Order: sequence, then structure tokens, then C-alpha cells
Amino acid sequence: MSGNLNRRQLLKLLGMSALGSSVSSCITSPAAAAKVNWGYIGKQGPEYWGKLSPDFQLCYTGKRQTPIDLQLASVKSADKNQDLLAINYQPSPLNLINNGKTIQVNYQTGSFIECVGVARHRHRQIFQLLQFHFHHPSEHHINGELYDMELHFVHRDQTGNLAVIGVFLKAGAFNPNLQSIWDAMPEKQGEENIVADTIINAAQLLPTEHRFLTYSGSLTTPPCSENVSWYVMEQPIEVSRQQIDKFVHLFPHNNRPIQPLNERIVLESANTI
Repeated sequence: MSGNLNRRQLLKLLGMSALGSSVSSCITSPAAAAKVNWGYIGKQGPEYWGKLSPDFQLCYTGKRQTPIDLQLASVKSADKNQDLLAINYQPSPLNLINNGKTIQVNYQTGSFIECVGVARHRHRQIFQLLQFHFHHPSEHHINGELYDMELHFVHRDQTGNLAVIGVFLKAGAFNPNLQSIWDAMPEKQGEENIVADTIINAAQLLPTEHRFLTYSGSLTTPPCSENVSWYVMEQPIEVSRQQIDKFVHLFPHNNRPIQPLNERIVLESANTI
């Protein structure tokens, strides 16, 4: 990787101060997307999103769209002395919903991350974990290759900016932490399942190694708002083929195609605390 960047350069490249203030749910702004029939195939698919509503124009015109192909040879190394991401996840009662686009797990308050670029002058800026959800196959690629699935942990700060941690899922060993969620998975659109006596911890769905790639991007669903800081873990977690197949049975295809990188810089860091 190329040389380290100082803090001022890093803030500029991540573009945190330029991020907008829209709010998401899966991760779609309810006001903008709830009344529009969008999806992943046919005339409601990603190539038509920008035409379905004036609120979705960024899906066509945006210059910082997500997902992207993460080319490891071209990423820059972040400052080794700078903690880019602090993760603090706590246990939460299991609360799932099948929203017709994915399986979403809503998380109780108290879990958060702290990201570089917003902790200025020793003031800490916190992004609260709102929910996490799944895509098949993965939305991001690494060196042109995709994974079986991708998990997105969605966080929001007090001003409405978003930070998303992406984790790849690949076929391999059975994952007991995922299975507790899969056992309660609602199969019908709009169906919600609250399992108060089942406690989950989002931290158990993170890889053991926290090396990640970070860049300034967007929602991967309409309205494609460009107010998202992305932190994509390089190491995948393993789930069984049977676990993947159960999700695919409900959602055969719910990923957005790769978007142009344009002039953005992708940084790499292993600095998590």
C-alpha cells in the first residue's frame, strides 16, 4: 500500500463534512421509498431506480454511489497511529422483520461505533447501531470477486449521517450465531418476529480480524443518498451452505450492481479498538 495519510488529508478524503442528513431503514429513506414499488428485477430493478421517482435521481446521477469493486492494489494505507473505528456492541433481544427486500434485525439502543473524521477537537461523535440486514450475493466485490452474501450493520449519528460496516459471508462451517437469527426468520413480507427470550450480540457476527476498507459512499437502495461512510471488513465469516440456501429461498437476488469509483479514495486500516 502507499504511504500514510495525515489526519487532515484523511478527513478530506472520507468526505465526512459533506455528507447529507437523510435517515435510512434497510437502508432506505421511508419517506422517499415507501410509496414507490422498487425491487431488484424487471422494470423495478436497479437500472430503473432513477426513473421510478424524482427522489431517486441520485441512483443515476450520483458520483459517490455504493457498492464498488474494492481493488486492494490501489487502496491507500491510513495513518497507523489513528484509530479509525471503535466498535462497542452489546447484547440485544432478537427483533426481526421481513420487509420484502431483506431480513432486517432491529437492534435496541446502547450499541455504537466511533469513526474517524467526526471526532474532532477531542469531542467524540457516536454512531448508534440501528439494525443489520443481509444481501445475496454480496454487493461489494474485492478484486472483482463477490461473496455468497453480505451483512450490513447500519449506524446513525445525531445529525442523521450514516456509517455502515459491511461483512462478507462465505460458504463453509455452520455458524451457530447466525442460526439463532435464522430459526426466527419471518417468511412472509411485512411479518415481524420479536423473540424477547433470545439474546443476540452483533459482535459475534464480526470477523476475528478487523482489517477493513473505508470510503465515502451511498445507500445501496433507493433513494441512494450519498451520506454513508462505509467500513468493509476484508476477512469474511463462514456460514453453511444450508444457511445460505435458506435466505436464498426467500430472497434469490437482492444486491445492487457495482457502481463507478470515480474520484474517490479507498483507505485500508486495521485500527479498531
